[in-house]
Amino acid sequence: MHVDLSSACFTDLTHRPDAPAVIGADRTLTWQQLHDDAHAWAARARVAGLTADVPVAIYGHKEAAFFVAMVGCLLAGLPFVPIDTLYPRERMLRVVEIARAGAVYDAAADDFLPGTPGGGTPLAEKNVTYVMFTSGSTGDPKGVQIGRESVALLAEWMRGCFGLGDAPVFMNQAPFSFDLSMYEVFGTLATGGVCVLNARERIANGAAWFESLAEAGITVWVSTPSFAHQQLLHAGFSPEHLPSLKLFLFCGEPLPVALAKKLRARFPSARILNTYGPTEATVATTWIEIDDALLAAHPQVPIGYAKPDSTVWVAGEELCIAGDHVMRGYLNRPDLNATKLFTDESGRRAFRTGDVGEQREDGLLFCRGRRDDQIKLNGYRIELSEVDAALDHLNGVRAGACIVLRRPDGTAVRLIGFVERARGVKECESSMGSKGSAGALHIQGADAFGQWKRVLGERLPVYMVPTELIVCENLPMSANHKIDRKALAAWYAAMPA
Repeated sequence: MHVDLSSACFTDLTHRPDAPAVIGADRTLTWQQLHDDAHAWAARARVAGLTADVPVAIYGHKEAAFFVAMVGCLLAGLPFVPIDTLYPRERMLRVVEIARAGAVYDAAADDFLPGTPGGGTPLAEKNVTYVMFTSGSTGDPKGVQIGRESVALLAEWMRGCFGLGDAPVFMNQAPFSFDLSMYEVFGTLATGGVCVLNARERIANGAAWFESLAEAGITVWVSTPSFAHQQLLHAGFSPEHLPSLKLFLFCGEPLPVALAKKLRARFPSARILNTYGPTEATVATTWIEIDDALLAAHPQVPIGYAKPDSTVWVAGEELCIAGDHVMRGYLNRPDLNATKLFTDESGRRAFRTGDVGEQREDGLLFCRGRRDDQIKLNGYRIELSEVDAALDHLNGVRAGACIVLRRPDGTAVRLIGFVERARGVKECESSMGSKGSAGALHIQGADAFGQWKRVLGERLPVYMVPTELIVCENLPMSANHKIDRKALAAWYAAMPA
């Protein structure tokens, strides 16, 4: 059994109805149970007064009911707005207000709660599958409207190009309010596979968590590179403990060469797919399979080539994307739509990503970082991601990131590098005193700093070498498991002079 995402209907009803479909944090559902529960959920939504095209906020974490509600929305023609419990109540209420949601479904309580007054407002765009809210530059979240056609194209791409195998078992850990998780949701529905929902509490258990992944027989690991990087410390993250794992599927941030090499060494039989794309283009748009030859040929992992039925190109150093998978627009934000959306030569929706890109003559694409991560320091243009990559290659370092210090007028003053040391490497002396508990240590020794600075100077122009290096026990991660530069800046600001 699986779901035809073009028609939003279950199909092949007699094929493996008793096979697992969702392994939630609380219970497991077979495909027959998912079918029955989703139809029952859609019926309850209609009784609650919800009509087609009215958004429904789904609030929860990794409950099986959260997955059921998303499928129920598909069946009922209701755009779903996923909101994870990690977000504060104020943000949830603001998202509900902006979306003009007809109801809030509490997955843990299995209950429909009131949405905006009047029962919500139908979207002007019809047949929207979901509205994903991302952070806005003004501090107000902005809603990305993804249509049914875009979701169907995502599933078709995954099924036709990724080599997922029959009934793949997806490891799902990203919050449902992070669009990376839509890989597993729609990949499972389209292939008749299994989605293994991993709650934060379960992941924190380490060894027990990996045992549960092995028991579930995961075949596809989906995460940001940073999340996979964190797991390298665990013995359970190995082919011996995860014998069914055949594919790493990455998205959400750049894949470091160093990490790709470590994964190739630890999981020599597993394939690695690197994909790229903004939330506005339905999870991802480009892809490439990573092998040893590619890693040897490029100091930075490329983002690959455009997926079928899409076009990616570089205009004025900015990556642009066109295709039917591009969003229907930001919800109630004509100002943003006017600056970010346009129509390409063939009449398709197109999007300016804000990412700096490069395209080789053979079409191979690279993402060189965000335009807002591109700075000018003493007249030189610098990509922070390039400095990050150089920090990653330092001996005894597991990962690195840098921040820029600015004057009140916004002018860049200097770069500060942060590195997460490899386990077993001797600590540098701390200059933080009681601040040491925050997880950051200044490099005191002239020899240590000099050695690392010398290595950085071999990879970077002198104006790109950070003037200060700080060792961290662990680089801070955002809720979406990306390196959190704002937290690094806060750490630095809290350090004694």
